[in-house]
Amino acid sequence: MKKFIAGILTAALALSVLTACGSDTAAVTESVETEETAAEETGAEETEAVEETAEEETEAASKGTITVAASATPHAEILEQAKPILAEQGWELEVTVFDDYVQPNLVVESGDFDANYFQHIPYLESFNEEQGTHLVNAGGIHYEPFGIYPGTKSDLGALEKGDVIAVPNDTTNEARALLLLQDNGVITLKDGVGLEATVRDIEENPYEIEIQELEAAQVPRVIDEVAFVVLNGNYALEAGYNVVNDSIAYEQADSEAAQTYVNIIAVAEGNENNDGIVALVDVLKSDEIKEYINSTYEGGVIPFE
Repeated sequence: MKKFIAGILTAALALSVLTACGSDTAAVTESVETEETAAEETGAEETEAVEETAEEETEAASKGTITVAASATPHAEILEQAKPILAEQGWELEVTVFDDYVQPNLVVESGDFDANYFQHIPYLESFNEEQGTHLVNAGGIHYEPFGIYPGTKSDLGALEKGDVIAVPNDTTNEARALLLLQDNGVITLKDGVGLEATVRDIEENPYEIEIQELEAAQVPRVIDEVAFVVLNGNYALEAGYNVVNDSIAYEQADSEAAQTYVNIIAVAEGNENNDGIVALVDVLKSDEIKEYINSTYEGGVIPFE
């Protein structure tokens, strides 16, 4: 009888052990399956994230190239600062420097370039009228105060009969130079000529000076040969001059001329709302670029609001 009871107890114990082992095995199996499922889900999420990132990078890289014709200083320098910002947005910016005021407009009109950055609105309007081009303003970026710089003389009060003052010869910039000379008592222009003034509009010339009209890029090159020169902001910078520190007199920031002659991004008519052009203008008007302009040119170039 005792042996019989012991056998029953042994069998029950064995069955209990087997049941416990079966429970542990099931738990382990369930745990492994859960971990595998979680790993698969995590892997899928990571794969999806990588694919989304790759898709975004591909989309950014596919936005394209923006080609811009520009004057060397300060325009091309400012554009160089815009390159990495545009690159982050997926745009490649290609800048080509021109040393005249004609070709940059012609290559945009022809479609060889997307935009140019070198001129102000009055010059653009005058060029369109004279050349039959169809260029428009896509956004104002900065203005450059005109200045009167010393040549062989350093004081306007020392002007004498026969002294020569060199000015740019293109329509709008010549008027701007003459207005600055008038503001500083050198000449007097006919009433109402304003931004269309030419040497023929000089009404009073008390010093009997000679106005030497030269292509804008040539004006700085005669500085040692004439009493004074009146320089565009970009050519003054290229010649190593700062309008605030080196000129005898310059346009004030709130003057009509300074506001009128804001330098712009110009494009062929109909392209002003293209994605690349909008992105370019937005970057050039950003706080980062404004800070660069202010710290680099110290008043020689002023961001346009």
